[in-house]
Amino acid sequence: MTEATTQKMTVIEAINTALHEAMEADPKVLVLGEEVGDEQDGGVMGVTKGLSTKFGKDRVKSTPISEQAIIGAAIGASVGGYKPVAEIMLMNFTTVAMDMIVNHAAKLRFMSGGQTNVPIVIRTMTGAGFSTGGQHSDYLEAWFAHTAGMKVVAPSNPEDAYGLMRAAIDDPDPVLFIENLPTYWTPHPVKKQVVPIGKAKVAREGSDVTVIGHSLMIVHALAVAEKLAGEGISVEVVDLRTISPWDRETVLASARKTGRALVVHEAVKQFGIGAEIASVINEELWGQLKAPVKRLGAAFAPVPFSKPLETAFVPQPADIEAAIRALVA
Repeated sequence: MTEATTQKMTVIEAINTALHEAMEADPKVLVLGEEVGDEQDGGVMGVTKGLSTKFGKDRVKSTPISEQAIIGAAIGASVGGYKPVAEIMLMNFTTVAMDMIVNHAAKLRFMSGGQTNVPIVIRTMTGAGFSTGGQHSDYLEAWFAHTAGMKVVAPSNPEDAYGLMRAAIDDPDPVLFIENLPTYWTPHPVKKQVVPIGKAKVAREGSDVTVIGHSLMIVHALAVAEKLAGEGISVEVVDLRTISPWDRETVLASARKTGRALVVHEAVKQFGIGAEIASVINEELWGQLKAPVKRLGAAFAPVPFSKPLETAFVPQPADIEAAIRALVA
């Protein structure tokens, strides 16, 4: 990709475009998963629409409802020289294929002494807000970030969705690509260029407090930052984009500059990635901070089905605002 062009896209369109262009550029790129073919409307959200018509059923395979079979086939194809993009429809369903993902995909490179790479992308969708209940909405990124050999990315906008997908397909290791359902349909300008895995982005510059997060929480944080700017509170927002390996340098530079840090994620607060990030900030910037690092996450419970309970369960913009005000008080 030598020239970056800009056009408005949704996250769905951005990922679809990235897949189209990757498949055009490399005949070794495959797509597989439940209902990914055009006979099934290109997946439950239409992300893979048009791919099977253009590239054929040999490269775009609708599979049985078997997450183990999907990931097992992807691993086998990758060892055979292909670059499979495997869709696990919802993030909760990765639990069915955890043995394949954690004990095989993530470890084969290490256990073969670097002789065998597993260049697979695992696309999966999650996110509360639609009353889909406790088995369809969990953010489980901490499980995979805790797994050596895995890379974990989570875009918050269409441009990063495009760029991270292109980078993930070209990566020699397994990459978990987390898509957030509530962000799917909002169009934004997209400059079509690769986004390096492991590199965060300062989505908004500020001087009083740093908010660190990913996915939908960045959308909320940017809205809160805009509101608080009218009151003279300057909020810097750091979009991780990659959860593992996370960009320590960018996060630490921002926290050092503002002296205050809030880590926010939709996953439950206990044992989440916020604990790791907060710990590193504390270790590296001890004595330089103006306040203790704060964490904000969901309640320690399954995602409720009831809409009022679901809303209370997930960090909302008002919760982010309250945490920021507490830090700068």
